[in-house]
Amino acid sequence: MDKFPSIGCRKVVKAFQRLGWQIARQTSSHIVMVQDGHVASLSVPNHNPVAKGTLRSLIRSAGLTIAEFVKALKN
Repeated sequence: MDKFPSIGCRKVVKAFQRLGWQIARQTSSHIVMVQDGHVASLSVPNHNPVAKGTLRSLIRSAGLTIAEFVKALKN
């Protein structure tokens, strides 16, 4: 399994934006992201750093692998 570093909310959001997700709204301490053609939405917590288990769950909900997410994070 690929590993990823502890990262902040803004970097997580930017990586998902590079993968086609868009910010729909921000409700208190969570940023909700949506993607056309995808049933689920992502609720990214506005915490620094985002917990690794939470990040792994977001990646899985987006239908991505950790390697794909890390690649988008580095671009």
